[in-house]
Amino acid sequence: MAIVYLSLGSNIGDRLGYVQQAASIIGTTNNISIVSSSSFYETEPWQMDSPNWFVNAIVQISTSLSPEELLIVINRIEAQLGRDRSGKREYTDRTIDIDILFYDDKIINTDKLTIPHKFFHRRACMLVPMLEIAQDYIHPLFKKSISELYDELEDPEQVVLYGTRV
Repeated sequence: MAIVYLSLGSNIGDRLGYVQQAASIIGTTNNISIVSSSSFYETEPWQMDSPNWFVNAIVQISTSLSPEELLIVINRIEAQLGRDRSGKREYTDRTIDIDILFYDDKIINTDKLTIPHKFFHRRACMLVPMLEIAQDYIHPLFKKSISELYDELEDPEQVVLYGTRV
């Protein structure tokens, strides 16, 4: 079984509800078990022009799915929760966003999948909840712990504790 970290985020509609629903669906999906989860955090949008702050959380899962199979499941869950991926590839407001941050210590770079997440080390909205559940995890590319990466953030967006765990 692989250990995987997923980022969950929403910045429109019932933001907390969408993140909770996504976690619930993930946790009841065949071949996936939630191992741990962070608290909810409210974070300002990163590199997008929107007044709508995100609610974010990280879940650690155990799965027998391959990274590609997991991506299919994630895309299905996002569509189920109203995520619209039609149109531009730019950052836009969304009901739900689920990103695969890490899949064991694999490094994958294809047209459809990049693991580790390519901006993880630059985003407090991912680093802060990850600090809560896996501060000693070592990034497979940078060979640094989550704590070290957080300490190196150059321009962190604001992150505020929003609520209890997923």
